[in-house]
Amino acid sequence: MNPFELQKQRLLFFSKEPANQLFAAYMLLVGLDNFHVEMGPLPNSLLIRYSIQHYSLEGLEKALTSEGFRLEYSALGKIKKHLIHYCEDVQYHNLKTPEPRTKNNSQEIFVKAYELHPHGNHDDTPKELREFK
Repeated sequence: MNPFELQKQRLLFFSKEPANQLFAAYMLLVGLDNFHVEMGPLPNSLLIRYSIQHYSLEGLEKALTSEGFRLEYSALGKIKKHLIHYCEDVQYHNLKTPEPRTKNNSQEIFVKAYELHPHGNHDDTPKELREFK
């Protein structure tokens, strides 16, 4: 999987109340390893960047809501959010799945088969019959 496909950039939208929660969420998230956060381009939003090797949008949202932050999405935003959750979950689980055998690694099969078969100067004819006198 391409490493750039693992890097995600998302917007988190917070409700207007309580008033200081956007800055508090920023201060909480800025301390995470392998994570980038900045004030978002839209009101009450944070722009976040992360790798799905370390984080997921769903996990981040659950952690924030369990800490008392109130996220807010439009109807279309909720649909998009659930689609993102699903896609990131699939990508994360695909990281753990071993690569399937393809033509690129099938040469290994032929090498093993060659090693198991006798090769070289093997003749089943008895030696006395092979030599001409």
